[in-house]
Amino acid sequence: MVGNSLICVIVLKNRRMWTVTNIFILNLAISDLLVGILCLPITLVDNLVTGWPFDAVVCKMSGLVQGASVSASVFTLVAIAVERFRCIVYPFQPKLTQRQAVITIAFIWALAIVIMCPSAATLTVTKDEFHFMVDGINNATYPLYTCWENWPDQSMRKIYTTVLFSHIYLAPVTLIVIMYTRVAVKLFKSPAQLREGRAEEDDRRIYRRKIKVIHMLLIVALLFTISWLPLWTLILLTDYGSMTPSQINVLSAYVFPFAHWLAFFNSSVNPVVYGYFNENFRRGFQAAFKFQLCLLDGRKRKVFCGQEKEKEKRNELVLEDID
Repeated sequence: MVGNSLICVIVLKNRRMWTVTNIFILNLAISDLLVGILCLPITLVDNLVTGWPFDAVVCKMSGLVQGASVSASVFTLVAIAVERFRCIVYPFQPKLTQRQAVITIAFIWALAIVIMCPSAATLTVTKDEFHFMVDGINNATYPLYTCWENWPDQSMRKIYTTVLFSHIYLAPVTLIVIMYTRVAVKLFKSPAQLREGRAEEDDRRIYRRKIKVIHMLLIVALLFTISWLPLWTLILLTDYGSMTPSQINVLSAYVFPFAHWLAFFNSSVNPVVYGYFNENFRRGFQAAFKFQLCLLDGRKRKVFCGQEKEKEKRNELVLEDID
C-alpha cells in the first residue's frame, strides 16, 4: 500500500515524469492499490473463516474488482511492452502521446471489466444444505454459506476458464516475451553501431539508460509470470483434473492460500523493483522519507531540512525521459 501510493504521488507530482511509460506504470500502481484495498482483505478473511462471511453483493463485487484489477495489470504490462517495442525497434514511427496513453488506459479498464462480467454475473451466495458449522463451546450449529460461480452447465465454466487463462495470462505473457526478445536483440546490436559511428558519451549514456529500463520492465513482467502461475495451475487443475471432493478440499485448505499470497505478493513487489532500477523513483522515495523525518523531528531538523531542500534544488538533474 505504501509503495504503490508513493509511486502514484511521485508520478503525479513531477510533471517531467509524465512520460508514456510512467503513465502506464502509474496505472499499474493504481490497479495494485485496488488489489490491496478491495481484494486482499476479503480473500484473507475467506481463507481464514469457514464459509462465506459476507453478503451476495460483496461476493459479486470482490470477484469483479479482483478480476478487473488483475486483468488491467496484465493489459498494462502488455501496453508497456508494445510501447517500448515501438520506440526501440521502430524508433522513427510516431510515438504515443500522453492523450493516447490515457485513452489506452481507459480502453484497458473497459476491456478488463467486460471480460470479468460473466464471472460476476454467475457469482452467488448459497446455503450449503449438506454441511453446517458447529460451535464446540455452546454446542450450537450455524448454517454454512459459500460464494461460488453458479454456471448453468459445468462445460460453460470450463470454457470461460480457458478464455480467461488465454486472454489474461498465456497470450499476454507470450506477447511480452516476443516483444522484449526483439527489443533485447535490437539493443545488443546497438553497441557495435555506436562504436563504428564513434558516438558521443551522451549517446552511450542514453543507451545504458535504455538497457536499465528494459531490465526493470523485464523483471516486472517475469515476476508477474512467476507469481500468477501457481494460482492459474490450481484453477485449471480444479476445472480439468477430475478431482475428488476430498482432493479439492485439501487444495482449498492448504494450497490455494499460498497461491493467493504469491499472486498478491506481485502487487507489492513492483514498487521495490522501480525503486531499485529507476533513479527518478528512487529519488522520489528518498524525498518522501526525508519529508517524513522533517515532520517527525520538528524544529530541531528545520534547518537541516531547509538545507536538504536547497541542495536538491542545486543538484536537481533533468528527470530522465526514458523514451
